Amino acid sequence: MPRMDTIDHNIIRALQRDGRMSNAELAATVGLSPSACLRRVQQLEARKVIRGYTALVADSSTGEGSVVIVQITLDRQTEDFLDRFETAVRKYPEIRECYLMTGDADYLLRVEMLEASDYETIHKDVLSRLPGVARIKSSFAIKRVVPGR
Repeated sequence: MPRMDTIDHNIIRALQRDGRMSNAELAATVGLSPSACLRRVQQLEARKVIRGYTALVADSSTGEGSVVIVQITLDRQTEDFLDRFETAVRKYPEIRECYLMTGDADYLLRVEMLEASDYETIHKDVLSRLPGVARIKSSFAIKRVVPGR
């Protein structure tokens, strides 16, 4: 896979700021002709550096909501336990992200809900019932500093 150069990085940064900018705007931003810029973007897409484009939506109808970062430790770290946990965690829309981790916890989850008080139900009815869970450690986010891209 070819290495990315400064222009590729500038294209990516510009598209992360505004994925809807036109190719002409992008080309002017990164200092390329429109045809050269389009070719670069298509190459980045073909190499799966750019995997898609998305819309960022408010967490709720008011744009508010609560975010909880959850560390999950499993009873065992066998392939079967990991597979069962990962299959189960995909079923819950409240769990917005899930990462297999190194370190103290096996998984890190980002859980979103409309009200902080809703977390008790999610903890009791979802997280504690996921297969193989031995320990749950939850931290409530105070403020979103860098929004998801």
